[in-house]
Amino acid sequence: MKKLIIPILLISCLFVGCKENNKQENTLQTYFSYSNSSDILISSHRGGKGYPGYPENCLETMQYIKKHIPNALFEIDVAKSKDGVLLLMHDNSLERTSTGFGRVDQNSWKTMSQLKLKDDFDSIVDFKIPLFKDVLDWAKKENAILTVDIKRSVDPEDVLHFIEKNDALKQSVIITYSIKTAQKLYKLNPKVVLSVSIRNTEEFNRAANSGIPWANMVAFTGTMVSDSSLYNKLHKKGVMCMLGTLGNLDKRAAAKGEHLYREWAKLGIDVFATDRPLETQKALITHQ
Repeated sequence: MKKLIIPILLISCLFVGCKENNKQENTLQTYFSYSNSSDILISSHRGGKGYPGYPENCLETMQYIKKHIPNALFEIDVAKSKDGVLLLMHDNSLERTSTGFGRVDQNSWKTMSQLKLKDDFDSIVDFKIPLFKDVLDWAKKENAILTVDIKRSVDPEDVLHFIEKNDALKQSVIITYSIKTAQKLYKLNPKVVLSVSIRNTEEFNRAANSGIPWANMVAFTGTMVSDSSLYNKLHKKGVMCMLGTLGNLDKRAAAKGEHLYREWAKLGIDVFATDRPLETQKALITHQ
């Protein structure tokens, strides 16, 4: 049975090596290779959201989450300014999460760099919109892993090249929404790790026939719980299964009990992509 306890030293094992770890190389591919002794991971949706004083897609929020979950993953949204600067922002427009106005891709970085962010309760805080480069630099320094969601206005190829330029491939899993995009990125760099949607048998077969090695994939199995047979098939290929509890499943756990996270883990979930990272962690370490 997979461990539900989350060790503080796990993330250091990724980069310096652990004798107890069966993985032989210090690569992101080996880190995300499934074994039945792997620890459950928590991916903080939009870098962390829903906590007063801590906005989404904010470096300070990620720092806050990492203090409580040392081996947390951070899903972030990469957008581009009018003048081609890569930054973190989920929405197409600035109003909901910052003191700015208008579309992100119609504002210059000089303008957006002066804005303040808002938390989920519409409170303005003293944190700024972060540059993607600054987040990559932080991830390298702190041995943090990012799952990079690329907004439609940005070319995934540009983001991959930017990650390579900043020597952050070990920190970055790139989220893809089509096999075609995944194939393109793999062709550009065979070392890249990709989040690929595999929610059913059809998508499993499509991934299997894509030409992308299983070792380069993390399976995003959707925002609904699938039959455990799908998770078993992926595990047999050495692929970790990520469940998006963000949204309805998180709400269900909040209403009916945090024990649901443990039940989902027992079905075969290896990574929880959640809006409630701190609550998810507490639920998973309550019982070993």
